[in-house]
Amino acid sequence: MAKLTATPLSALVDEPVHIRVTGLEPFQVVCLKASLKDEKGNLFSSQAYYKASEVGEVDLERDSSLGGDYMGVHPMGLFWSLKPEKLLSRLAKRDVMNTPYQVQIQLCNPQFPIKGIAISPPMDSLTLERWYVAPGVTRIQVKEGRIRGALFLPPGEGPFPGVIDLFGSTGGLVEFRASLLASHGFAALALAYWGYDDLPSPLEKVDIEYFEEGAEFLLRHPKDGDNCMPGKGFTMAYISSPDVNNPIPCNIELITTNALGFVEFYRTYEETADKDSKYCFPIEKAEGHFLFVVGEDDKNLNSKVHAHQATAQLVKSGKKNWTLLSYPGAGHLIEPPYSPLCSSSRIPFVIPNLSWGGQVIPHAAAQEHSWKEIQNFLKKHLLPDISSQL
Repeated sequence: MAKLTATPLSALVDEPVHIRVTGLEPFQVVCLKASLKDEKGNLFSSQAYYKASEVGEVDLERDSSLGGDYMGVHPMGLFWSLKPEKLLSRLAKRDVMNTPYQVQIQLCNPQFPIKGIAISPPMDSLTLERWYVAPGVTRIQVKEGRIRGALFLPPGEGPFPGVIDLFGSTGGLVEFRASLLASHGFAALALAYWGYDDLPSPLEKVDIEYFEEGAEFLLRHPKDGDNCMPGKGFTMAYISSPDVNNPIPCNIELITTNALGFVEFYRTYEETADKDSKYCFPIEKAEGHFLFVVGEDDKNLNSKVHAHQATAQLVKSGKKNWTLLSYPGAGHLIEPPYSPLCSSSRIPFVIPNLSWGGQVIPHAAAQEHSWKEIQNFLKKHLLPDISSQL
């Protein structure tokens, strides 16, 4: 009897899973399938073909996929190659506290995807739980003064390094990255700044003082409503797809549309980006440290050019307070490890569908590497001085 196993069955979404098959015929070809439904009921699925060893085993940490949604040795390929049944859907967890994603893994006989052919039942199957929050992490809804968001605190007394997590053009309150950071020991404030509660919508201007208020809130917030958390000398760490520009002139004639009809904006600042410093924030005046995470196949912003511009400003001023991670083949939406590539989607205030760019395998590699580097960066610059922690 063929047997499918996966370890662990329940884990954080950024933790790997070891998938194996035993009990097959020697050199038998099988199809492994993965599927899940998001909170809106949208189906995401993937599949890959494997050939068993001479002893009838398949091990995704050792064996190469022969075809399907990816090829090669990729232990987590079934997860990051998930594709939406409904095009332009992005897998983005909303309720991070109460429910995990339920990922079904099936072991099947290979069959051609042709109508009229009876589909045989799977030889074996199992369900994995993929969580966005570790046991003991608490979530505190934030509505204080102008600040709107959610604060995630790790278990224990602390103190914890503090991080403010922001998203961009999607608007609203997005919590899945902050909840994961809290699961790894950070006090993480998911900060909304437009399109949520009573915040402006649409966003007409960026009020820098609002983010300062967010930092001040994070420093003074009493843990569990009792004791104040120490917060003097807070060190600011920056995680960024590097767009450090003030509103600058753009060239509408350089907007392009790809073969699928998705719009690409990455060329629209070619005439001004990296050419006129009056449009750039004076980041060289910052005392904190910068981490720039660049997807070189970004079709929404030319992140590579913006990163060059930002680091050039810092170098010119003799600054060494920056780190650059640049990934060929990665698109705009670099998310936590094993997240499916979203190469195109809709956002509320843009009429056509947007292309974000990215190639599946290099994008997945970028997500896995950058997530580790982001945490290392934050620990390096927030942990040495106890006064920089909550």
